Amino acid sequence: MVDPVAIRLASLTVSYRHGRGVTGLDLEMATGSVFGFLGPNGAGKTTAIRTLLDLLRPTSGSATVLGLDSVRDSMEIRRRTGYLPGDFVLPPQLTGAEALDWLASLRADRSPERRGELVERLGVELHRPIRQLSKGNRQKLGLVQAFQHDPELVILDEPTSGLDPLVQDEFHRLVREHAARGRSVFLSSHSLDEVQHVADTVGIIREGSMVAVESVDALRARGLRRMTIRVADAAEAQRRLQDLPAVSDLRVSGDHLDLAVSGSFDELLPVLADLHVLDLLSRAADLDEIFLAFYRGESTP
Repeated sequence: MVDPVAIRLASLTVSYRHGRGVTGLDLEMATGSVFGFLGPNGAGKTTAIRTLLDLLRPTSGSATVLGLDSVRDSMEIRRRTGYLPGDFVLPPQLTGAEALDWLASLRADRSPERRGELVERLGVELHRPIRQLSKGNRQKLGLVQAFQHDPELVILDEPTSGLDPLVQDEFHRLVREHAARGRSVFLSSHSLDEVQHVADTVGIIREGSMVAVESVDALRARGLRRMTIRVADAAEAQRRLQDLPAVSDLRVSGDHLDLAVSGSFDELLPVLADLHVLDLLSRAADLDEIFLAFYRGESTP
């Protein structure tokens, strides 16, 4: 029976002797879904991923992958999982084909047909030594090795680094197709723009702690809006607006004010009515702006 939860973190803490790891992470990723794990470099994404694969051990709490304990059942987890690390490195003297052959030989469940399809879709260079390949071409080899054995779960750490836009689009299709077949993809990134194309659920990590775990649709529905206002007296407008609870990220440039507004407009509209507003533009914030609001600690109800 397939476990309905592909990944479960329960109060997961990983502490380093010097510096921060992750603290009290809780999340559940549904089987057959794409989970976007978001945060800037140094937030703790790679630490959490390495713990899933028993490359690091929890200080406290637990990690469960495909219904298996990350420490006790680590070999079985690795057998059923594909992994692309953020610092993917291959022996420089091997060609692309030799590198993929070598990696495939470590597994019993090889699929030459699957590998051939992936090589063609991603435009992988197979016949040049690794040392002669660009960052993007090495990354494409990394994607092939992660998917080529058709794993139940693929864990990808910053997978589109170095890829050109056309290859990124093909990668997005590959991820969605994998999930549509009942497989699962855990995708780490520092860019919400990247994962919003493919993710069902987004987890946001900040300074080693989980800030939020929400569906992409829920993030879009948060109601955060951007407003650009042109006024006769920018200094007075700034003074009146900056202390309103619904207003954040207020910036002034000449006679223009740019701000974020969350929740109700009830407090804002009376203030605007008292100002000499020359022009006003309002739009829904995109997901990257909502993501940044979490990182600034702003309310986005």
